[in-house]
Amino acid sequence: MSGAVTDLPLAIALGDPAGIGPEIILASYQHLKGGSRPFFVVGGEDVLRNAAQVCAIDCPIAAIGEPAEAGARFGEALPVLAGSDAAYSPGKPDEAGAALALHSLAEGVRCVLEGTACALVTAPVSKGQLGKVGFEFPGQTEFLAAVCGLAPDDAVMMLAGPTLRTVPLTVHVALADVPAMISPELIIHKAQIVTAALSRDFGIDAPRIAISGLNPHSGENGQFGSEEARVIEPAIEALREQGLGVVGPIPGDALFTPLVRPTYDVALCMYHDQALIPIKALEFDQGVNVTLGLPIIRTSPDHGTAFDIAGTGKADAGAMIAAINLANTCAAARARG
Repeated sequence: MSGAVTDLPLAIALGDPAGIGPEIILASYQHLKGGSRPFFVVGGEDVLRNAAQVCAIDCPIAAIGEPAEAGARFGEALPVLAGSDAAYSPGKPDEAGAALALHSLAEGVRCVLEGTACALVTAPVSKGQLGKVGFEFPGQTEFLAAVCGLAPDDAVMMLAGPTLRTVPLTVHVALADVPAMISPELIIHKAQIVTAALSRDFGIDAPRIAISGLNPHSGENGQFGSEEARVIEPAIEALREQGLGVVGPIPGDALFTPLVRPTYDVALCMYHDQALIPIKALEFDQGVNVTLGLPIIRTSPDHGTAFDIAGTGKADAGAMIAAINLANTCAAARARG
């Protein structure tokens, strides 16, 4: 590692250049340049310059040859690692832009793994566009697991906002496939990863996990399904025997009510929408996607590319700012040990 973690910059993956990634990165720099840990963008120097002009964002750009230069340039301009670029065509995604997004993501991971950056923040990508340039993963979480040499289930997606954290047990799969995919072993495995990550990266000594039910009313004693009794409750009992602070299964319609939310640090949900709907409904502009279980820190704003408003100046940078701040917080927590 080239330096102490506390001295290293954050790496920012550009995301799809036809989306709102470039403009929310620029706006985030404007907002954070006075007091943030330095960060740099991996590629897209021309994209960012043109986005600043189109979106009327007063943000100078400084090309750098290596991440170590970011700290010295950060106070005066947004550092951008030179070497890869594309045309800026907001709202008009193409394969050249997807290739740049994939290169930026892969190089950003490399920087963190090699110890020239302390964490990775990824701007939104289009999985459909990435698929056209050889990306064979359901999402960035699965890609990061593979690059880090982990099995897909060893990387856990957590959505984090100021007042709520949620984890989907199953992610990008059809809802009809969920009941057959959940198992006591999967619940236990992911709960263990979440507990360790909340302790290591969030400074929570004894994390409290609320585990959801799958069926309405958590099955109502078998009237509406048996997964709670057959799968979820045995997993909860096993986790309690290991000393983890878990409760449940809590019905999905009660789990996110105002009285219940303060009683846990994270909600472990059975499927994608069960976890993502509440975070997007309650904290859309501050929601952060965090990948737990990796040897590196990775965060991302919890929204998509928004091709329809790219280049219009309407994009809200709040979630990107929150993602950068959270990456910094997690890096500082890891540095403290």
